[in-house]
Amino acid sequence: MDAQRNRERIVQVAKEAFTRLGANASLDDIARHAGVGPGTLYRHFPTRDALIEAVYRTEVEKLAAAERRFAEAMPPIKALRAWMLLFVDHIAAKQIIAPALNTVVGGPSKLYEGSRGQIQGAFDALVKRAIKSGDIRRDLDPFDLLRALIGVAHVASGPDWQQSAKRLVDILITGSRPAK
Repeated sequence: MDAQRNRERIVQVAKEAFTRLGANASLDDIARHAGVGPGTLYRHFPTRDALIEAVYRTEVEKLAAAERRFAEAMPPIKALRAWMLLFVDHIAAKQIIAPALNTVVGGPSKLYEGSRGQIQGAFDALVKRAIKSGDIRRDLDPFDLLRALIGVAHVASGPDWQQSAKRLVDILITGSRPAK
């Protein structure tokens, strides 16, 4: 149990460090801030790349788990909106750690392949639920909504792109409602 807690703490501290300092953040500093010795960090993550990958995979798993949590706790349209807002935050985190991911042996593409399926599956489930409830029109392609959010991130100009993307979530949901 302690080993699992240590691993989770290291990943959280590493995410913060990579976000602030980039891929070359000191692993010894990460260990110290996580409250573990360097040996413990290297036992869990023998290389910097292993730690960077773990940070990214953890973010994707949180996004996938949120789909189930939101679906159980909220009406379909609210669950969809909450998840889309979380996805905007995921894109922001991914952009921040992208330079670190690019240092991973083989580049980020092998990491992204697995995560794309998890993200798409979670999103499809939420959209299907909202279609079934009548909140979203039947001819909607879930990927169109994701593509719009990803597109906003790619044309991100300035620090306010995230606020713009969050406003876009409401615009997309309103535009996806069935015609009256």
